[in-house]
Amino acid sequence: MKISETEKELSVYESMAARFDVAAGKLQLDEGLKKYLRSPNREIIVHIPVAMDNGQLKVFDGYRVQHSIARGPCKGGLRYSPDVTLDEIRGLAAEMTWKCAVVNIPFGGAKGGVVCDPSQLSMGELERITRRYTAEILDYIGPERDVPAPDMNTNEQTMAWIMDTYSMHVRHTVTASVTGKPLDLGGSQGRREATGRGCMIVADEALKHFGRKRESTRVIVQGFGNVGSQAARLMHEEGYKIIGVADIAGGVFNAHGLDIPALVEYVSENATVKGFPGSENIGAQEILEQDCEMLLPAATESVISSKNAHKIKARILVEGANSPTTPPADDILFDCGVFVIPDILANAGGVTVSYFEWVQDRQGYFWQETVVNERLKSIMVAAFNDVVHYGKKHHVNNRIAAYMLAIDRVAFSLKLRGIYA
Repeated sequence: MKISETEKELSVYESMAARFDVAAGKLQLDEGLKKYLRSPNREIIVHIPVAMDNGQLKVFDGYRVQHSIARGPCKGGLRYSPDVTLDEIRGLAAEMTWKCAVVNIPFGGAKGGVVCDPSQLSMGELERITRRYTAEILDYIGPERDVPAPDMNTNEQTMAWIMDTYSMHVRHTVTASVTGKPLDLGGSQGRREATGRGCMIVADEALKHFGRKRESTRVIVQGFGNVGSQAARLMHEEGYKIIGVADIAGGVFNAHGLDIPALVEYVSENATVKGFPGSENIGAQEILEQDCEMLLPAATESVISSKNAHKIKARILVEGANSPTTPPADDILFDCGVFVIPDILANAGGVTVSYFEWVQDRQGYFWQETVVNERLKSIMVAAFNDVVHYGKKHHVNNRIAAYMLAIDRVAFSLKLRGIYA
C-alpha cells in the first residue's frame, strides 16, 4: 500500500530520516557511512503469549530496536500502546542515538514497545506481559548491552519487573540492567523530575539568549503526564507564568496564570485538567495556537504539522515530547522566526539522569538530589550552547544543528573504531 505524503509527514521514522538526510548532507558524509548511521544495528520482533485473568491465552506483539552501539550500550524507553508500530520504534531508537550524542553521554540508542492497551489490562496481566517480553529479549539486553527505561504507559513498577526477571535469569541482582526504577531498588534521586527539569533548564537558557525574564514569560504546556506536569510545576516555582495546560481530554486556559500546585492536586483527584476552577476550557489542539512567549508540547508525536505550524504564536518552542514537530512544520516555524529547542536536546534530561542512575548502580554509591540536579544542569547548559553555536557556525536552524552535532560525534566514534570484518 502506498504511503501518502500526509502519512509520511506524521511518521516518526520518516521525520527522523528526513532530518538525518539534511544534516548528513551538510556534513558531507561518505555515502556508505550515511547508510550505516541511518540503519539500525538490530531489530527484534517477539510474540508474547500471556495467560489472561479469564483463562484465555492471548499473544501480544513486541519490539526492541537497537540503533547504535558506537558510543556505548544502547539506551531507550519501553512503551505500551495499541498504536505501537515497528516503524515508530525504529524512528525513536535512532532519535535516542542522536539525543545521547547531543548531551555527550556514552550511550547509543534503542527503543522498545508492546502492542497492547494497558487501560484494559490488570496489574497481573501487565506483569506477565512485561516478564515474558523481558525473557524473550534477554540475550540482547543488560548493563553493557541495552538498558531499558520507562516510556509511554510504563513506569517504575514496569522497570522493577524487568530488573527482577533479568536478575533471576543471571542468578544475581543487576540493578544497572534498567533505569527509572524505584529508589529502593537502585533508582536515582531526581529521576522522576529529570525530563521536566531539563526542559526548564534549556528554557532558562533560551531566555538568557534573548535577554528575557521568567516573570514576563507566558507558557503553555500541552500534555500533563510526567514530563508536562513536572515542567509546569518547576517552571511555576521559578516564576514563569503558566497560562494554559492541556491533556488528552482537553485543556484549561487563564490569561492571568494558572495555580499549578492546585492544578496538580485537581488532576490527581479527577484524572484530567478539564473543569479546573478559575479557568476556561479549551481544546487540546486549540491551546497550541494561543498567544504566549513559550510553548512546551509534552504529549505525543506530530502535534505540530504543516496544517497548524503557521498558527503558532509562541516565540520559543521547547519540545518536551518526542518528535512533536514534523519536518515541513520545521520550515514554517523557522520562516516565522520561532526559536525551536528540538526534542533531542530539550527532553534529554531524562536520559541524562538515567545515565547518572546507571553510573550510581554500577558504583554502588548514590548521590544526593542536589548533586544530581547540579550535574544535570551542567550537561544541559553545555549541550544548549553547543547546539546554538553549531547552528551559527553552519548557518542552520537548531534542529539541524543538533542533528549535525550528534551525527558528527557518532561518525567520529565509528571512524576511530573502524569496521570489524
